[in-house]
Amino acid sequence: MTLYIDADACPVRSEAQQVAIRHGIEVFLVSNGGIRPSPEPLVHIVVVDGGADAADKWIAARTGPGDVCVTADIVLADNVLKTGARVLKPNGETLTQANIGQALAMRDLMADLRSANPLGQGGGQRPFAKADRSRFLDALDRVLRSSARS
Repeated sequence: MTLYIDADACPVRSEAQQVAIRHGIEVFLVSNGGIRPSPEPLVHIVVVDGGADAADKWIAARTGPGDVCVTADIVLADNVLKTGARVLKPNGETLTQANIGQALAMRDLMADLRSANPLGQGGGQRPFAKADRSRFLDALDRVLRSSARS
């Protein structure tokens, strides 16, 4: 089992690392750069080239059954789920084969609504809160424990 983190804009990078290290699980932080190296031997920093979705492609090409991916990117989540891995959003929400279709449809709808707004105002996601971080920590711990049993 390996934990992959889509790290470019992930608000729970350090928390995910701490939980994974506690479970003795290898972690890959994948980004386009700007992440400090970790002294932990289980934590690997992967810097991909600046190409479109390079980090997403790197992660999707390596995940498989038993692995866990932390991402807010719905398209990456869909690709990772197809490999048999599990997906957690930074707010603790679990994405599965049963709910990824709805998440993709909502993503497309919101993109259409944003492009139709001539003034470019309003919308957007709500700010990341302490409750989101707490939910994430609980969900990641649960997912890692259940993946270890599988």
